[in-house]
Amino acid sequence: MCYFLYIASPLTLTEVRSMLPTGTTAELASYSDQQALKLLHPPVQTVAKILVGRCSCDLVRQRLPDTREDERHLRQRYRALELDRVRMIESLDRHRVRGGSGPATPHHWPETLAAFVAEHGRNAGPTLYVLHFGSAESLVMKPAEPYLTVDVNDVRRNPRGWLAEGRPTLVR
Repeated sequence: MCYFLYIASPLTLTEVRSMLPTGTTAELASYSDQQALKLLHPPVQTVAKILVGRCSCDLVRQRLPDTREDERHLRQRYRALELDRVRMIESLDRHRVRGGSGPATPHHWPETLAAFVAEHGRNAGPTLYVLHFGSAESLVMKPAEPYLTVDVNDVRRNPRGWLAEGRPTLVR
């Protein structure tokens, strides 16, 4: 259980990967997640998770130098979900795998992600993003959840506030 950022893009996975910032990767989403997001945004060709390490936490939360303090937020969320100890440890182990390096400034990943989203939008057109907190295996969305629509310029102006957790966001 961590944060996972999904992208539903009209581009191929190879094209998406070629645009990703250094330190991030993309892996295909599960078949059921692909189908769910393709229903929301029919021009989609690829549904993938954008990761830094084995989760997307860095893209939405700055890691703290103190591991215990850094994981406090996750532990609170796990308790709220009544996650058992074994799954909690597995989830923290996943979170601890760091991806490529990037400057450890508070604005690095949100600004880097915003730049990617803007560049992707310029090349691919409208693209759907979903920020999900939960299992790496499955995206859980409420049925018929209307998506938000934001402009690329909104993403650039507000790199930390354009993406709502659990709600699909179409960037035009």
